[in-house]
Amino acid sequence: MLSLIGFLLVLWLVFVVVGFVAKGLLWLAIIGIVLFVATAVWGWVKRNAST
Repeated sequence: MLSLIGFLLVLWLVFVVVGFVAKGLLWLAIIGIVLFVATAVWGWVKRNAST
């Protein structure tokens, strides 16, 4: 489960970088930021619930 969350976080970071590099894809950066935060919170909650 932790590897899936890590993979998703890296994927969202790639979206953010591509979104900021390409001027027309700013929406992609915004979506990437939102998904990164949501995945990080979800992973943190799952990690604390299992301990």
